[in-house]
Amino acid sequence: MRHGTISHIPITLRVALAMGGLMIVLGMVASQQVLRSLSRLHDDRLREIARLHVEGLSVALGPLVLHKDVWEVYDTLDRARGASDGQRMLFTVVADDRNRVLAATDPLRAPVDSDATPFSKDASDLSALTASGGEPQVRVRAPLRVAERTVGQIVTEIDVGDLVAEREQVSLYLLLANAGATALLAFAGYFLVARMLKPVTVLAQHMDNVGGAPSRIPEAEIPKSDTELARLLRTFNAMTGAIDARAEAEKRLAERERFVSLGRLSSSLAHEINNPLGGLLNSVDTIRTFANRPEVVQKSVALLERGLVHLKDVSRAILDENRLDRVGLPLRPMDFDDLKLLFEPEAARKGQYLDWQVRADGADLASLPAAPVRQIVLNLLLNASAAAPEDGCIRLSVAPNDGGVELTITDNGRGLSTQDLDRLMSSAPVAPGGGVGLRLVHDLVAGLNGRIRHDRDDGRTSVTVFLPRAAAS
Repeated sequence: MRHGTISHIPITLRVALAMGGLMIVLGMVASQQVLRSLSRLHDDRLREIARLHVEGLSVALGPLVLHKDVWEVYDTLDRARGASDGQRMLFTVVADDRNRVLAATDPLRAPVDSDATPFSKDASDLSALTASGGEPQVRVRAPLRVAERTVGQIVTEIDVGDLVAEREQVSLYLLLANAGATALLAFAGYFLVARMLKPVTVLAQHMDNVGGAPSRIPEAEIPKSDTELARLLRTFNAMTGAIDARAEAEKRLAERERFVSLGRLSSSLAHEINNPLGGLLNSVDTIRTFANRPEVVQKSVALLERGLVHLKDVSRAILDENRLDRVGLPLRPMDFDDLKLLFEPEAARKGQYLDWQVRADGADLASLPAAPVRQIVLNLLLNASAAAPEDGCIRLSVAPNDGGVELTITDNGRGLSTQDLDRLMSSAPVAPGGGVGLRLVHDLVAGLNGRIRHDRDDGRTSVTVFLPRAAAS
């Protein structure tokens, strides 16, 4: 099984499988030891029986084989069959020094003077005799000696079927016992590990919350004992609180930076509003003074209408910049007209030339949300105005490009500092202060799956923001 497959198995099941596997290995080792000990016991018992049988026959048959007294050999073999272990000794062959059969307990199977090689071929010496081969019968051979002279050999076929059956029965019992112990330990391991890891499961569930943000673990689900897991869950709750506090702080910071950007425009906008108000008041006085002169009243009414329309446009642009219900609205060309209306007084106050080029139509812009795009453009324009000299030039270009919209703000100022570039281009933590809303611009562009490019060439600084149309989703 590959590592990738194992990693998808729950840890409680993996521990149970590991314990089961370990128990199987230990059971196999223990079973082999038991079977090995049983085999040694059987072999020792079998060799002892065979030794007594062979040695007894050797003493009795040695002189008879030396003189080739066939009938006496038969008689001795027949009496040996009636001994206590006669039922285990199935068949015995006595051969002379030429390996020819002198006598056998079954003369039909081994006729006199026939070749005894087929019987001694698969026979074992007494020291190598074993019942572990699985065969129900085994053969043992032993030499016949008289006065240190080998006069023949004895080959005996021994019944070991009961020993083989006993070994198989013990193997079956060991298998069943090991299977039962393995299943019991695996179940116990699963239960114990599941109980031990219950706090970890709770932690994982709260970390993998459907809403995307981790949620606090109720105190009732935290173990009462002061264990490592309980401390882990409490630490997680503390981290969750810190994350919530940070999210709230970031939200307040974003709101503050929105108002900071508008605050930068407040003095210019106040001047932009106060100038028309003076003219409007003069028109009212003129109408009141020359009420009987229709041509004067008509000109004053026209002046009043133009001034009021201008004030209406300025007020609408300011309100649109602060309305919370614009968050879900699509971007329109009118939004860039509002931004121009808001920013023109700031540029005029500093004697800066404003080059405004919006080449994207409603179809190009409709897939983008209005509120974040307006905030991005306004913050970049304010930073460009702050960097440009008194008689400098600020340029805004909005154009469709490669499945999205490209916004480019250019100025001929001193350029962005290293700290301001870090705020605009990087997600790494930065110190407080710096340009107006540059980190907010970075976060808003990232939230729209966009890209930011910074260029500095021939005394000009360009910040290009590419927003794909898919950002509307």
